[in-house]
Amino acid sequence: MGTNNSTHQPRMSFSETDSRPSTSHQEEPQDVQAILAYLIRSGQVRILTNDEDDVDSKEEDSDGCEFYGPARPPQEDPHPNTEELDRSDIKEEIMRSSGRATKRDMKPTVLHMLQNREMGRNKKQQFTLEDQRVINCQYLPNQMSVMANYRHKTFCGTYSKSGNIFLSASQDQNIRIYNTEDDNFDLIKRIRARDVGWSVLDTAFSPDGNYLIYSSWSDAIHLCNIHGDYETHIPLPLNPRTHSFAIFSLTFSSDNTEILGGANDGCLYVYDRESNSRTLKIAAHDDDVNAVAFADDSSHILFSGGDDGLCRVWDRRTLKESSPEPVGTFAGHLDGITYIDSKGDARFLISNSKDQTIKLWDVRKFSPSVGVEATKKAVAKQNWDYRWEQVPSSVSKKRRIEGDSSVMTYRGHSVLHTLIRCHFSPEYTTGQRYIYTGCATGALVIFDLLTGKVVSRLKGHNQCTRDVSWHPYKNIIMTSSWDGTVKKWDYQHQEEEEEYPEESTESDDSDDATKRRKCQKGTKCTQALKRQTRCTNRQGLFN
Repeated sequence: MGTNNSTHQPRMSFSETDSRPSTSHQEEPQDVQAILAYLIRSGQVRILTNDEDDVDSKEEDSDGCEFYGPARPPQEDPHPNTEELDRSDIKEEIMRSSGRATKRDMKPTVLHMLQNREMGRNKKQQFTLEDQRVINCQYLPNQMSVMANYRHKTFCGTYSKSGNIFLSASQDQNIRIYNTEDDNFDLIKRIRARDVGWSVLDTAFSPDGNYLIYSSWSDAIHLCNIHGDYETHIPLPLNPRTHSFAIFSLTFSSDNTEILGGANDGCLYVYDRESNSRTLKIAAHDDDVNAVAFADDSSHILFSGGDDGLCRVWDRRTLKESSPEPVGTFAGHLDGITYIDSKGDARFLISNSKDQTIKLWDVRKFSPSVGVEATKKAVAKQNWDYRWEQVPSSVSKKRRIEGDSSVMTYRGHSVLHTLIRCHFSPEYTTGQRYIYTGCATGALVIFDLLTGKVVSRLKGHNQCTRDVSWHPYKNIIMTSSWDGTVKKWDYQHQEEEEEYPEESTESDDSDDATKRRKCQKGTKCTQALKRQTRCTNRQGLFN
C-alpha cells in the first residue's frame, strides 16, 4: 500500500495501517521519520514542495504534491460516459430489479402507487418487490445520528448478513459487537484484539454469523465467537516467513471451510479450517494485495486487487502455488486498488482506487495485455503518496488508458490516507441501484450505478470515512471514520422552511394584515395536513 513508485530511493515506508518500517535503516533516522510522519498525518505539520511564496503562482497542471491536510473537495464528473454501460446487460438488469423498467409517464409518487394498488391496476392489490424498491429509493438516508464515539480512529464497521449485528473495530485494539435488532444499538460484547500492530485492519463475519475473524500486522488471523457466554479466541497462523507481515483484506468462503486473505507481500493466502493450516500461498500481484472477495456463493471464483493497479480473477479449483495463473485480469486504473466488492452474481464487481475513481467490471470482458502493460506503466509513474499527500492535479484529470475494459467509471469521491471501501447497495431495498463509498473528506457518497452521477453526498465526519455499511433490509447506512465516531444515517423528512412577513404591530387591524394572517394560518394548516398524510401513507405503505 505504498506509493507504487519503483523509482523512489529506499526510505521509510509507512503503510496506511503500519507503524513499522518496511525497510531497515539506522534507529535514529527511523525515529525522526516516524515522528515526522506522525506530525504530517495528524495535520500538525503542513509541507509544500514549493516555497510558500510560490504557492499561488503554481500552474494548475503542476505535479507538485501538497502534504497531508484536510482533503480537498473531490471533482465530480459532470458528464459521465455511459456508452459501455448502455451496451451492457447490467443496465436492463438494474432497471428491472430496481423497478425502473416499467414504462411510466412520469416519476411515480407514493400517492399514485397507493392508488394503483388499491384499484388493482398492477393486477395485484399489493406492492411488488420492485414497487417497494421504487418507494425505498425515494427515501434515501439523509439524517445523521452518532451511535458510538471512541478515542481512536475507527477502521472497520459492518453489518452482519442478517443485519442484526454490527461489528466495529478501532485503533484502540477493541472489537465491539452491537445488537441492532428492532433498531437497537446495544453493545453486547467487547473483544480485545491480540497481536495488533498499529490497528485492526480488516474484519469479516462467518457465513453462519457465529464467528468473526480479524487481521492486523501479524503473522496470524484471529478467530473469535460472537454469541455465547464462552470465549473463543484462536490464532490461525499463516507462516508467511516475512519480517513484517500484514493481511489487509480477508473473507470467509460461503461454505465456511476456508478463509481468503490478501497480504503486503503480494500474495493470496488460503487457510483451511478443517485441517487448521494454511493450504495455499499464491504470488498474485507485484505489490501489496489490498482487497480480496469471492465472486458469489459458489466460492470457486476469487477476486483480488493490489497496489499494482490490477484486479485479477482466480479459479479456486485450479489454483496451484507452482503455477499461479489467473483466469483473467482487469486493467484501467491509474493507481493502486484499495477495495473490491462483488455484486454477488459472479459477473460484475467494482473496485475503488487511489486514482480517485470507482470502476465497474464485467468478468466476461477481461483486459488485453496492452491494457495490463498500460496500467503498470501508469502506476509506475505515480510519484505521490496517498497516505499524506494531496491528490496531484495530474491524477485528477479524466482520462482512459488503452486497453481499459471497465464498463463504467465513477468520479466524485476522494481516496486518501487509508484503504477506503465501496459497495453495491442492497438487493432487497434498492435492487442494487446504487454504489456507495467512503470519502477522505469525511463524507458518504452515493452514486447512481447507471448514470454515474452523485445522487447524495452526506457530510458528517471531521476526518476520513473509511468504512461504510448499508443495512441489508433497511434504508440505514452506517459510516465509520478516523474521527473516532460511528454514525447512522436514515431518512427523516425535512420540511422546507417558508419565510412569512412579520405581522403588523399597528393598532388598527387593516384588511391587508387580516388577509396576511389568514393566509399564514391556512398555509400552516395545509402543511400540518400534508405531514399527517405522509405519516399515514408511510405507516400503511407495505400493508
